[in-house]
Amino acid sequence: MSIRKRTWTTGKGEEKTAWVVDYVDTKGDRRLKTFAKKKEADTFSATAKVEVRDGTHVADSASSTVKDAGELWIKAASRRVERGTLVQYRQHLDLHITPFLGATLLSRLTVPVIREFEDKLVDERRSPSMVRKVMVSLGSLLADAQERGLVIRNAVREKARTKQKGRDRRHEKRQKGKLKIGEDIPTRDEVKAIVSDLWGRWRPLLLTAIFTGLRASELRGLRWKDVDLEKREIHVHQRADRFNDIGQPKSEAGERTVPAPPIVINALKEWRLACPRPRTNEKDADGNLLIEEMRPEQLVFPNGQGKVESLSNIMQRGFLPAQVKAGVTSPTGEKDKNGKPIMVAKYTGFHSLRHFYASWCINRREDGGLGLPPKSVQERLGHSTIALTMDTYSHLFPRSDDVDELAAAEHALLG
Repeated sequence: MSIRKRTWTTGKGEEKTAWVVDYVDTKGDRRLKTFAKKKEADTFSATAKVEVRDGTHVADSASSTVKDAGELWIKAASRRVERGTLVQYRQHLDLHITPFLGATLLSRLTVPVIREFEDKLVDERRSPSMVRKVMVSLGSLLADAQERGLVIRNAVREKARTKQKGRDRRHEKRQKGKLKIGEDIPTRDEVKAIVSDLWGRWRPLLLTAIFTGLRASELRGLRWKDVDLEKREIHVHQRADRFNDIGQPKSEAGERTVPAPPIVINALKEWRLACPRPRTNEKDADGNLLIEEMRPEQLVFPNGQGKVESLSNIMQRGFLPAQVKAGVTSPTGEKDKNGKPIMVAKYTGFHSLRHFYASWCINRREDGGLGLPPKSVQERLGHSTIALTMDTYSHLFPRSDDVDELAAAEHALLG
């Protein structure tokens, strides 16, 4: 590796000077890189010498821009992720990554550059949650580029291994806090009020959500063949994504069997008689389209045409009105024309019912039953790992009195 000075005269007769670094890269190809100042050439030479020796050097001319690498990443992801995830990746690339880093060469991405990018996202008022998701996508993009040989280092993953990242993560965890009953999780009294006021087509759906903990996507994709009314079990084998496409559960653990209490089974038996079914292409004597006979593969909770129900309909016509009717509400801070506070549904996410089911399983001894151990709760919820269950709900599990426990241990040891 050598550094030499280059001097030439322009067409206007002006003398120009530059410094050229001449070296051989990790593949044995000769490379030339030009700098305006010798200090810059010396710095690059020192860095490149170490990278070539360690086999981690990629020349700028052999590198690719973040935008181009992003398109290759999206194309590869389209073959292995579901449609909703792919749309999210595309949004992260087009709305957040490309505007700031699109023209940057992959070889120029260092930990300081990645940190600056993260700071820009914050300055542009992206939410903390969105910043985290975009950083994960950028790390995945660079991992794909590594496999293609477009870049050697994944600066996002390197940043994640620093101590500062660990401190940030602990700070974020403290800021986020634990799920709270009455704020994130409906209380027992609130659930009782909701259950007592359920009506029509939303009664069996919401009862199933409350007492089985199925995800909204799993409820929307549930078939009658997956419901065993005799054994009082529900088998989860598929789900409906945000585009109403039917696919596999979120993970291998998502495919599971969940017991259903009598209130759910009785509601489903009644609902089966009134459940909408797809219309056929045949017509009766009056010209009306005939309705298909109930088949095992038909959906348990379809829309009026017998097709996949949308989550927005479940929320806007079912869950939110059910809360308002039951008095499970929160004030908006505004008043109506009569001066009364305007109230809205307290829980705005359908996942709150799943949180309730988890807390109910954990603390059923309060209802005269036995609380389930962590492993059983994990299996009921379809979590991929026990760590996910404990990270989310560990604070809800009953704890023994540490003082009494230590006293008993001391007595057993010392008599």
